[in-house]
Amino acid sequence: MGYLWKQWLTDSNWMRSLLNFTLQNLPFLLDVGLVLTLTYMVLVIIGERRTLWMVRGFIILMLAAAVSNRLGLTLLSFVLNNLVVGSAVAMAFILQSDFRRFLEQLGRGEILELFQPSRRTIPNPDSVIDEIVDAVKELSQNRTGALMILETGSPIDERDFSVPGVKINAEVSKELLQTIFQTSTLLHDGAVLIRGSRIVAAGVILPISGRTASRQLGTRHRAAMGITERVENCICVVVSEETGSISLAERGALNRPLTSSKLKELLEARFSQSVERETVAPDLRNLGRRIGSKGAELVWRFLNFSRKKN
Repeated sequence: MGYLWKQWLTDSNWMRSLLNFTLQNLPFLLDVGLVLTLTYMVLVIIGERRTLWMVRGFIILMLAAAVSNRLGLTLLSFVLNNLVVGSAVAMAFILQSDFRRFLEQLGRGEILELFQPSRRTIPNPDSVIDEIVDAVKELSQNRTGALMILETGSPIDERDFSVPGVKINAEVSKELLQTIFQTSTLLHDGAVLIRGSRIVAAGVILPISGRTASRQLGTRHRAAMGITERVENCICVVVSEETGSISLAERGALNRPLTSSKLKELLEARFSQSVERETVAPDLRNLGRRIGSKGAELVWRFLNFSRKKN
């Protein structure tokens, strides 16, 4: 790329063409630059990979609205513009803590800090699995029934649940899991949904398997078999209330009884990768370098085409 820049600087005609192109398209370039800057700030604020898909969808929706408006598609433009406004309000509600931090920094005049990626702690898969296994071990010893759904791939569609449950969105901890499954709590009868290093929801009601099962298996075991039959990208950990035995359901089959050490071994093989995939935003500096390199290459090709045409 250094060679390309030197050629631009030594060729006055190309510099003149570049200057004319910039002046003619200055409003467009300014508009694109501001949108890219705002997008970068949003990516820095949010950071979590699973939320970036939502931001990506919102950006695609904005681009579609802009294109339909430019093409004069009045009705489509009206619908898309209203969808953009509604989506913006929904995102502000879902990401309220992130937007609150954004507005606080903007109000304090900390503009430069908005461009610096926040240093989020990357969850350690081993520590997350240890918290789960320790909780299961305690629940098993106390013969407290429990059912945990662990996502091993893309997020589970809530329509696969009979009842989605109550949103929690808290870090996985042994104490929280034990508290949820205490019989004195309102959520102990349902399942807990774990996504990466976070407890997403509790009190989730699962579909019951239609398979003929042993009479020794209770409702929790059949529910674990039912959801893993329907959804492949998850596994279920079950603690029997009657015997305290530990089971692991996968693809509709039960692996039981398990010791806590065997459970940890299975979770390390099947669940640890989902914790690693959960984190954090991509390296935005490298992304910026790649975008800049591609942009310079496109400008180079445009100028080269203009020179040949002349």
